[in-house]
Amino acid sequence: MRIESREAEFEALLELAKSICVAARTAPKACGVDNTDTVILTGDEKAELSTMQRQIGQELGERGKFFCRDADNVDKAQVVVLFGITRKTRGLGELCQTCGFMNCKENEAAGATCVFASMDLGIALGSAASVAANGRADNRIFFSAGKAAERLGLLGKHSLVMGMPLYAGGKNPFFDRG
Repeated sequence: MRIESREAEFEALLELAKSICVAARTAPKACGVDNTDTVILTGDEKAELSTMQRQIGQELGERGKFFCRDADNVDKAQVVVLFGITRKTRGLGELCQTCGFMNCKENEAAGATCVFASMDLGIALGSAASVAANGRADNRIFFSAGKAAERLGLLGKHSLVMGMPLYAGGKNPFFDRG
């Protein structure tokens, strides 16, 4: 059997992406509430994501240039992992108020985000980035990919989404962007 390097690298990135999903799932969660999900994109689905990033970038004009730049990076990546979490509150009520509201009901009525949801997503992303780094895959966390994924409904009910493109190559496209 003969396996060319590009095929081996792609297969390795897919396996690494699966481990990244496990890392996000097993990352600590506030109050023991697990409402995190992940999705792995390749091929046409990944191309659909970058197309939506460009569309959002064009809609935003000058402010959205980074969406188009990041879309170029997603095109270069062989695999993209999406991370999503709901804005769901933890029911701590008046005890917390960290979000700036008097209680969770006020937060929900305002359509705000529970700070614990944001923290949970951040911890999951940190855990995932650690796995990607240990697997020696070039990666970067993209808000723009998450916004495009939200618009496409790629994580359904989840309203806080981030994307992590993975790349195996001689030069990291996510940091050497000119």
